[in-house]
Amino acid sequence: MKLTKLTAEEASALAVATLGLDADAIGLSSAEAAATSLRRAASFICPTSPGRLVDAVLGTLRPLHGNEVQRDELVDILDRLVASGDLLELRHDSDSGRSTRLLYLAPPSYIERVPGTYLLMGVRPFGAPLLDDELADAVAHEGHTRILTIESADAEEQLRSRGLQAVPKDRWVSSPRVESPTDLIERHRTRLDVAAHAGQLDGLKLLDPASKVRYYRGRWRTPTATDTGDFVARKPQAYGADLWCLIQVEAGVPTRLIEFPVDDPVVPGRDEAWRYQAAVDAQRDVPQQFRLRRGATPNADVTLDFFSPLPGFAERYVQFAGLALGKTPGALFSFRLPAAAVADVTAFLTDLLWMNYEEDSSGD
Repeated sequence: MKLTKLTAEEASALAVATLGLDADAIGLSSAEAAATSLRRAASFICPTSPGRLVDAVLGTLRPLHGNEVQRDELVDILDRLVASGDLLELRHDSDSGRSTRLLYLAPPSYIERVPGTYLLMGVRPFGAPLLDDELADAVAHEGHTRILTIESADAEEQLRSRGLQAVPKDRWVSSPRVESPTDLIERHRTRLDVAAHAGQLDGLKLLDPASKVRYYRGRWRTPTATDTGDFVARKPQAYGADLWCLIQVEAGVPTRLIEFPVDDPVVPGRDEAWRYQAAVDAQRDVPQQFRLRRGATPNADVTLDFFSPLPGFAERYVQFAGLALGKTPGALFSFRLPAAAVADVTAFLTDLLWMNYEEDSSGD
């Protein structure tokens, strides 16, 4: 058996091809390849914690790309895979009373966006492809999403025969009820006021409500002696990802704590935490923002740039209307939407997350 020494570039291209992607168009460090790598790794090691899955993929990418692939970027992509229905994140309560969040494979499924265009979701175990015949060639990878375009006459029958189940649109884009920021905050405060005492918490991180809403990563910090009030926080645990919680603080000392999710036990904790923070920002008259970048003509597609993470229900709603672009300069992530869908999506984001938007008509 003859061994061949490959360069980093050759090894990367081989890895991309092994993932079933076009090595001439997609790089191993791209959002498309990272999402596919996370799905493939999940197919072998789930159920597992989010942190373990990210570390497994990071360990395969860094020998080829060094620090070009950042852990935070993989965490962001994993969050979007959960939000879009490729993976399920569920709470697991151990016999000792310790609560952890574990990832599970979501069943192979699809949702019709328009006749002939289908959003694919789910992961098969042990690296098996979602589609392994001629339909695989009709799948386009856009950011973390997979879009299948085929003739619509018998498309659903073709997908069902390959083991994919249809997901109704109203279930996939289901959302919480419309309420004011004050009502949402008061509802959580009522629960927090009667919650158990927080106890000793090491390594706690707070999301600073006074920080800039357009720089999400910069909003996280450690508690200080001047902190008093209710904060979205993350607390580390011995095993698994940091837990999302709402914490009451007095002079920098945690007093009471409740864990997210509060309203719906099957959604990731971060989804409810991000919506709660959106309510806090709106109540402070500094609502979270997104930007509209219109094209050169009225009917051209519009790019929506986001600077803060979206809860899963909101990301699914935007994703249903448009295409994910991943990370773009000056934004946390972006979507490209048909011009006709912008008004509906804008109304949804302002009603459910109380967001503001700005227009940038300079064109792409």
